[in-house]
Amino acid sequence: MDQLLRELTLEEKVSLLSGEDFWSVPAVERLGIGKLRVTDGPNGARGGGSLIGGVNSASFPVGIALGATWDVPLVTEIGAALADEVKSKGAHMLLAPTVNIHRSVTNGRNFECYSEDPILTAELAVGYINGLQGQGIGATIKHFVGNESEIERTTISSEVGERALREIYLFPFEHAVKKAGTWGVMSSYNRLNGTFTSEHNWLLATVLRDEWGYDGIVMSDWFGSHSTAPTVNSGLDLEMPGPPRDRGQKLIDAVKAGEVTQETLDKRVLAMLRLMDRVGSLDDHRPFVERADDRPEHRALIRRAGAAAAVLLKNHGILPLTGNGSVAVIGPNAKTAQIMGGGSAQLNAHYRISPWQGLVSALGETRLSYAPGCTNHRFEPLLRGALTVEYFANQTLSGEPVHVGTMEDAQAFWIGQVAEGKVDPLHFSARISGAFTPEVSGEHRVGIYSAGFTKVFVDGRLVADAWTHWTKGRTFFEEGCDEVVGTLDLTAGHAHEIVIEFATKDFATLGLAAFACGIGRPMGDAEISEAVAAARAAETAVIFIGRNGEWDTEGSDLDGILLPGRQNELVEAVAAANPRTVVVLQTGGPVEMPWVGNVAAILQAWYPGQEAGNAIADVLTGAAEPGGRLPQTFPVRWADNPAHSQDREVYPGLEGKVRYEEGIFVGYRHYDKLGMTPLYPFGFGLGYTDFSLSDLVIDDSAFESDGRLVVSLTATNTGARAGATVVQLYVSDDASGEPRPAKELKAFEKLHLQPGEQRSVTMLLDARAFAWYREKARHWLVEAGSFTIRVGQSSADLPLTGQVTRSTTLMLPV
Repeated sequence: MDQLLRELTLEEKVSLLSGEDFWSVPAVERLGIGKLRVTDGPNGARGGGSLIGGVNSASFPVGIALGATWDVPLVTEIGAALADEVKSKGAHMLLAPTVNIHRSVTNGRNFECYSEDPILTAELAVGYINGLQGQGIGATIKHFVGNESEIERTTISSEVGERALREIYLFPFEHAVKKAGTWGVMSSYNRLNGTFTSEHNWLLATVLRDEWGYDGIVMSDWFGSHSTAPTVNSGLDLEMPGPPRDRGQKLIDAVKAGEVTQETLDKRVLAMLRLMDRVGSLDDHRPFVERADDRPEHRALIRRAGAAAAVLLKNHGILPLTGNGSVAVIGPNAKTAQIMGGGSAQLNAHYRISPWQGLVSALGETRLSYAPGCTNHRFEPLLRGALTVEYFANQTLSGEPVHVGTMEDAQAFWIGQVAEGKVDPLHFSARISGAFTPEVSGEHRVGIYSAGFTKVFVDGRLVADAWTHWTKGRTFFEEGCDEVVGTLDLTAGHAHEIVIEFATKDFATLGLAAFACGIGRPMGDAEISEAVAAARAAETAVIFIGRNGEWDTEGSDLDGILLPGRQNELVEAVAAANPRTVVVLQTGGPVEMPWVGNVAAILQAWYPGQEAGNAIADVLTGAAEPGGRLPQTFPVRWADNPAHSQDREVYPGLEGKVRYEEGIFVGYRHYDKLGMTPLYPFGFGLGYTDFSLSDLVIDDSAFESDGRLVVSLTATNTGARAGATVVQLYVSDDASGEPRPAKELKAFEKLHLQPGEQRSVTMLLDARAFAWYREKARHWLVEAGSFTIRVGQSSADLPLTGQVTRSTTLMLPV
């Protein structure tokens, strides 16, 4: 590497520190240095296409679903499979995993993150990274650090104390560096305590490199660099995407002016060369090819992982479904496969299996009836069908189009090359035309939202106008407006002409142009009555409700955790008609459940990837165990959450700041502190068999000398069928000199046991498991005194306890 570094010119060195385009770092052909390519994750490898369309890819369970598995070997296996996916897209790095903490239940990106707990998050991240990098594909753990909400995320300052940072928010990144040796770290968009993380010297130099010994690269989030010399000097190696905004000639000039030293520049370049060597791009000169590689083994893994993630929250003897009775399949998510969240994690899946399809395969269609009941969409259903697109090399739709193309549906995410390069991607206009033929006559709603100016005309009449009074909203990563909706009556069987006019506008942070247009028919009392009739006529009613990727999405937090639309009303009505009602929830986090006492069973299925319906049907029918346990506490109501406050600076933020007032008391730590009983506790989940834990033994022979413990116990499957459980170990500091949580998860193990099988479980704890971080002294401290070890199957079910004591304090370095 050193010899190659010496051969590079200043211009060539600078070229390696920023993207050439949206997904790649340029080659240096003179020296035979190949191009480095990256692709979005974390629940698949989308490849070089935009967020919409593109080459088909495998869609794996989302982050919170992987968090719910509590299964490090399984997540490692998924990481290795994702390495295959990245290779099929001609890339060398995956922009994953996402390890930000579930601080608030309303964060729009919680679905993409593992947990509210740093230990669970960290261990799963290590498995994911080991799986990826074991196959030669670089991981890019993100977002470093403090991106726990999506509101004003590109500018807001996350105000977080150092103790909370060290104990909660930095911990997964530290684990990834020290235990997995991650090759990539992505800085977050936000500021941390006033300074953008992409130029935060304490974060990138002091903590990451000096204290943790990191030797990989730090790349910016897309358009997340805000300066030239400050980012380079602080430790940001790579500005993405390209062409560069802050580097290129600006960096060349900064080096010549002495604002960036040659030594600092060489450190950044050497890190890039080291990465390119690790991932094999240094000598990769193959033609760029993207494949839609639909592998049977990946299909099987996704299906297995989806079942392993499903959390059975309630079961009054109704699941698994047995016998030959009829089943009413009800709800807005029944015939729609909700497989992933929205934003940069979305991709064009090979296929999508809906719960209806899964149940048809498992039970046969003759046993099933169907009623939608109500809707749960945030935006009107996407207009689909053949559409013609005329592109204009101006922003006024004037003159002759410079290019004519087609669309399969009325949505576009234009970034990079547009219209085969015949228009400036930030300064153009387009006219999209087609037809919509309704199935039912009557009132319809036409919705449009866009990062740009848009109007929708139906049969020549302006129906929805997001142009004249365009206002910034919460779509398209906060570059778009909120949906504008108009209503009109349409005639069944008649092809109504649809024309959408679009023009680009100045962007705030992210240089993109986008729109989506939908047409839908409102549902009302008649549809709920139809669902009630179906439920009453069937032996069992299964309601598929929740949210979708319009709600759980990057770039937009939720307003609360009530189910959208009339879904709660639907559940109440169906449960009143049939006591054998099962609720299947698909969300990226908790929801309030006012009907919890009225239904027989509740299954949380998350967004489990392209095999969603098959995985859900496997669990409902007993072909697979509901293997998941909650990675996030489910509160009774949104107001119980630790981030909920009357002080807007605490959440959602005020005047450019969001203050982490709760400090270390995140998730279950908060509920324990207040003595508050949640709806469902962290780590909770039922199965189709029972387990007992016994014979707790604590070996504390090394506890006084270096703070280590060995904890062992016996787990037994006491039920009649094979199943899974998670043994969870929590530590309590019985008399700390500073406020500490009542208990903290410090170790866990996922077990799969046959009926009657016993297994010994051994868990090792190091000194950090007992330490807290002293901000002023800048070290970790294990205090003298007693600690209680608690072991069980959820944070609220810890029957095995033991106590250990040390007589001296132990100070640990950062």
